Parts: sequence; C-alpha cells; structure tokens
Amino acid sequence: MDATALPSWVAFRAAAMPDQLAIIVDGERWSYAELERRVAATAGRLTTLGVAPGDRVATLLRNGAAAVELAHAVARAGAVLVPLNVRLAAPALVWQLRDVAPRVLLVHDATAALAGELAQAIPELDIVPAGALARLTPAALPSAPAVAPDAPHTIIYTSGTTGHPKGALLTHGNHFCSAIGSSLNLGVHTDDRWLACLPLFHVGGLSILLRAAIYGTAAEVHANFDAAAVNRAIDDGVTIVSVVAVMLARMLDERGDRPWPTTLRAVLLGGGPAPRSLLERCAASGIPVVQTYGMTETASQAVTLPPADALRKLGSAGRALYPNELRVGTPDAALPPNAEGEILIRGPIVTPGYAGRPDESARALAGGWLHTGDIGRLDDDGYLYVLDRRDDLIVSGGENVYPAEVENALLAQPGVAEAGVIGVADDRWGQRVAAVVRLHEGAAVSADTLRAAVRATLGGYRTPAEIRFASEPLPRTAAGKLLRRLLRDGWPA
Repeated sequence: MDATALPSWVAFRAAAMPDQLAIIVDGERWSYAELERRVAATAGRLTTLGVAPGDRVATLLRNGAAAVELAHAVARAGAVLVPLNVRLAAPALVWQLRDVAPRVLLVHDATAALAGELAQAIPELDIVPAGALARLTPAALPSAPAVAPDAPHTIIYTSGTTGHPKGALLTHGNHFCSAIGSSLNLGVHTDDRWLACLPLFHVGGLSILLRAAIYGTAAEVHANFDAAAVNRAIDDGVTIVSVVAVMLARMLDERGDRPWPTTLRAVLLGGGPAPRSLLERCAASGIPVVQTYGMTETASQAVTLPPADALRKLGSAGRALYPNELRVGTPDAALPPNAEGEILIRGPIVTPGYAGRPDESARALAGGWLHTGDIGRLDDDGYLYVLDRRDDLIVSGGENVYPAEVENALLAQPGVAEAGVIGVADDRWGQRVAAVVRLHEGAAVSADTLRAAVRATLGGYRTPAEIRFASEPLPRTAAGKLLRRLLRDGWPA
C-alpha cells in the first residue's frame, strides 16, 4: 500500500472497534461492525447497478439511513458522491444534473414526485429508488481499498453570485484534514456523539458523518431540525451539535429555564455572522457556543473559535484550524491587524477546484489561496471577525441564495422589465430575500403572481418574501451592471 494512502475509515474502525456505537438513525443504533456490513453491501449493489470507479453518483435524499449508507458506500465503490439539495425545484436540479452528468441518481420515496419531474426533463438519466437499490444482490467486492488523498470523494454544489452554482470538488484528503483540524481544536472524547440535524446534502451535515468514522465516535442523524428533538438528544447524551443561528435561537426558546447538561461540550455555530444578542443570551445560559467559519470549498470548518475563548472573543469565528492558513488581504500581502479586507484561506482542506470549471477554479485559487469573497478582519491576536458574506450572496436560515438566479426567474415572467434581488436583515432568518421589480409600461403583474412563479422554478427558500415595484430604471454602472448595493441602501425600513 502507498505510504500516503488513506485506509477506509469505516472498515478500519470496524476492525478496531466492531462493537463501538457508530450511528443513531431512524430509531436504530448501529455499531461499526453493522455500519461496515451496510456500507460494503450498498457498495456492492452500486457495482451491480453498473457504477464503476470514477463514476459520479448523485443522490436526492432526505436525512435517513439510506443517506448515511451512501455517504460511505459511494466512495467504497470508487465513485464520486454528488449529494443534491432536496429543497430545490426541478429546473434548478435539472441544471445541476446536466452539469455533473452522474451515472445514476438515487432517490427516496419522499422525493419521488420531484424525481418524476427530473425523469421527464432528462429521460436518459438513470433514476433508481433507494428501496430498489436495497433489493439488489451485491456484487462481490474486494476488501476495502485504501485511496490516495487526492482522489475525488465528493462534488457539492456551492454558492455563487453570478448565476448558476458550481460543483466544488472535495477529495478524501480534504475531508480527512478537515476532521483532523477540528479534532485538534475541539478534542475527541471516546463517548462523543455529534448530532447531525443539518441536511446531509450540505457539507456541514455530511462532514459530521465522515468525522465520526475517522474518529471512531458516534453520529446521531435527525430527519430534520426540530428544536424539541435536538434538546432531548442533548439531554440523552449528545456532546456536540452543529447549527446555524436561527436553529440555536429556537433551541433556546424551546428549552426555557431547563438547565443544559454538562455533557454538552460544544455547540458549533455557522452559517454566517451570528447576532451578538444571541451570543450574549447563550453566554448567560452557560451554553458552550463555538463560532465557526467555513464553506463548501473548505470541506466545512476552516476557522473555529477554541471553546476556551468563547466568552473572551465573543463574536469572533476564531483562528484557522491546523495546519491551514488564514489571511485578510491579497495573496501577495496581508493587511495589518483590524484592517478590513477579503478573507483568504490555504491548506489541505481547500478544494482543488470546481468540476468542469477550469477558468473559475483558477480565479478562485489565484496565487495559491482560496479567495472567499467574504470580508473580515483579524484582531491583534489573529482571531477572525467576519463582517459580511459575499457581496451579494444572501444567507437565509443557513441556506445560500444566489441573487442572479432569482432575478433570472423574475425576468422570465411576462411584463417584467428589470429585477434586482437583495438580502434584507431579518431577526429570525438572519436575512430574507427581497426584490425590486420594474414592469414594462402598461404591464400589470402582482407580487403574488411573481412569487408563485419563482417558487415553482427555484423552490420556497429562494422566493422573495417581499417584492417592491419601481417606476424608474434600477441603478446600474456605466457598463450596465446592476448596483445591488444601492438597492440595499435604499430599501425602505
């Protein structure tokens, strides 16, 4: 075996600690021996389907046993996992599927209707229900092979501000180094149980499954976020949970005055800058909140606050996870402490690029650093404070919304001459989607009609909560680029 190769995480743990709790999902508890049995069988069934090493396997699955098995089994079969967002509308998924060209798309009963729309749009696509996959006879597979760190593991579609998302390629080494960096910051306890109530099609949810297998600890997977269920799981022994601000606020509201157990080691808070009022509320309740900063391109966390600094550095996302580097400035020069600039990251967690996008990959990784497009500052101690997300990207309830995509959906409607989409501050969701629309002269289109059209095209969370109509042309540069900043500045209170 190549000295740099990575043994299969699940197979390694199953051999070393077969009886150790690995997964809690759908009311079941799996040991590492049971997880290995399921992963090997599912990988064999993928081979029976005709999946070959290097193929891409797309999934359209809600959190559950099938998603857990496939998170490991696709790699075991030598293929590349492409988890798709079940909250997207069919047209957005059609674009991603055509872009990534998977060998097969695996779906679940809960996404069957959506899968039917995809089958009509892409008749050549092989769509297989997860239940049908489970009934196949597994092909014989050799023992779990070790893989090179630079071997592709995942393609996850990520945010952009210029229209369509891009498929960020993450390697086995990216995921492994992300897990190691997190463990050096948070530590690993033998009784750790990390709760995944984030979707497994997001890197933040998927990374929990991969880290647990690398550490030999347990992951508990919930079908969706429910504040009461999360709080019960914490009382039942969950030691770490990853959430975004709106989730944490709901957990606090649901819990009321009930004390938090001392077994809860960390609440990782991501998804954008957290309101200071929420952080202060957590501090007063004794909740060990640990802010994080990362993105799909960094295999989840890139910067995390050490738990010991949670109160001392309230509002900071922390320092880069070892052995990665963090800079505010340019590839050629770092800005002085407390100066505001672009956040740059480099290290073994950073994506090698976007699938099929060499030009965009080169721009994003120019100078050897990942250009995040986010604005922040480093204090005198080197702790990062994230000041804003990408200039125009909207983060609503932890979900990323691309303004250009929503604008395109609005512009596709009869009577719409111009459309500008922005994020507006919202106490519950962090931001809500808002739009300014100018109609053609004489046109009559209601805001409700436009919202219904966007919902049908892009899905609910991308639909503008508010639409205002403008009588004058929207502000643009001399080159014709829409000035969303001016729309934000002029949005009525």
